[in-house]
Amino acid sequence: MKGPLTPWQRIESALAVLAVDPAGAKGLWLRARAGPLRDKVADALPAARRVHPGIDDSSLYGGIDLAGTLATGHLRSTQGVLAQSDTLVLTMAERTPAGLAARIARWLDDTGPCLIAFDEGVEPEESLPSAIADRLGLFLSLEDMAYSESELIEFPSERIAKARALLPLVRVDTSARESLALVAATMGIDSMRAPLCAVSVARALAAWRGETEPSEATMRHAAELTLAHRGDLAKSSEPESSTPQSQPETDPEQIESEQEQQPRDRFPDELLVEAVRSALPVDLLARLAAGKAARAASGSGGTGVARKGNHRGRPLPSWPGTPGSGKRIDLVATLRAATPWQSLRRRAASDERLHLEIRKSDLRLKRYEETSDRVLVFAVDASGSAALSRLAEAKGAIELLLAHAYARRDHVALIAFRGQSAELLLPPTRSLVQTKRRLAGLPGGGATPLATGLRLAFDVSLKALARGMTPTIALLTDGRGNVALDGSTNRDVAEADSLRLARLISVAAIPALVLDIANRPQPALSRIAKALGAHYLPLPRADAYRLSAVLQSALGS
Repeated sequence: MKGPLTPWQRIESALAVLAVDPAGAKGLWLRARAGPLRDKVADALPAARRVHPGIDDSSLYGGIDLAGTLATGHLRSTQGVLAQSDTLVLTMAERTPAGLAARIARWLDDTGPCLIAFDEGVEPEESLPSAIADRLGLFLSLEDMAYSESELIEFPSERIAKARALLPLVRVDTSARESLALVAATMGIDSMRAPLCAVSVARALAAWRGETEPSEATMRHAAELTLAHRGDLAKSSEPESSTPQSQPETDPEQIESEQEQQPRDRFPDELLVEAVRSALPVDLLARLAAGKAARAASGSGGTGVARKGNHRGRPLPSWPGTPGSGKRIDLVATLRAATPWQSLRRRAASDERLHLEIRKSDLRLKRYEETSDRVLVFAVDASGSAALSRLAEAKGAIELLLAHAYARRDHVALIAFRGQSAELLLPPTRSLVQTKRRLAGLPGGGATPLATGLRLAFDVSLKALARGMTPTIALLTDGRGNVALDGSTNRDVAEADSLRLARLISVAAIPALVLDIANRPQPALSRIAKALGAHYLPLPRADAYRLSAVLQSALGS
């Protein structure tokens, strides 16, 4: 197996590594929707206990066995899943909250643990948290693979035992380690865990293949499995300048001495780079860009702002406090807090008949995290200049995005500005039919009251905030604002008004996106985007589908 791994060989190799040395590889990031192909791969994984992103700390680390303690009168404890198993399966890993990701990352830093993360994300921004992804040595994606392309997975127990026995004897020399580190640096990977995981994977793969020292093919395959998904080779693929430089004269004996000091069998770095390049998914760079854009737009993710309360939403760990003003007691958590102190309290009260004493310090209150609805406020330039250039494409892009937003149950508001005014064609709604009808009837022509459009978008966003929603403004314009707020046709005053409104929107912490649909990027619009604190995306030659794709990525919709 000297050439690059085929997609199915990549799967078999990753599973073999997990069978031989799961603790060394630290685990597998498996990106795939639920289905027969993923089930087939999952059946070949090491036996493990499954955990859900909603798991609480007592289940993770262990805690008081409340039922057993109350029944026996003596403190009983439970053991958490992080102490019970060396291998865990994290389902729906793309939904892992930051707190749980940090806890699992700390657990993975210990010697021995292994995690299988099932990532079922659909959009680029729906992905495994970076704290966990950085620690898992292996990555597999089944998104572009059909079940008919799969083969029988067989790992004989005798071969696994033989490979595990050989593993301690496998050595990766210094030059090979340096090559892996160099390739990781070339790809822009700033974590040392990547080359370390690559070394562990190379050792396990070599042991599986019966090698005491990883061959060049094994090193290339280990690089494919561990490095290809972590970085970007686009910037590093340009050849270095071949312009000869004058070299100072050197003593031949000195050259010979230096050559003797250098390793003679330097591992060929270019082979590792080409191996990683062959394993790069076709759309990986687009996914990386989309993910960065979505994360950079603070507050513009696929959901609204998370707010903590004590009435509804996703349950959070309870909190010490005093009931009142609608706060509700978490009875189970209160009993857990009070149970360890019962024996001491009985002695202090000199009453062994006392069954249970609850004190104020034991009280725990329920907490929930509620995610607000999001509203996308589209402010569309329908002036004559935009209509002549890109209004048709902008309409098509918004219509495509509307269907996507409807599937995510986002609210959508539509504003059009042209002539001397801006008009709210559609208040925040989830009605796809109404929005498409209003958009189709949007006329074009007239001057460009950009400042008025921004003011109306700001007003709609403030009303959405007052209703507990999370607004995001998407401004589609060619940037040639020429109508001021007072109605006068003065380009300088119009730009000053637009900049002032942009700063107000920025101060209100309303995320925004500015899409320049002019045939040539407009410097004035770039200045407005900077004042908004928004992404500025000039797309002079994009069609409706390209515009829609960029909006989806940047807005995280």
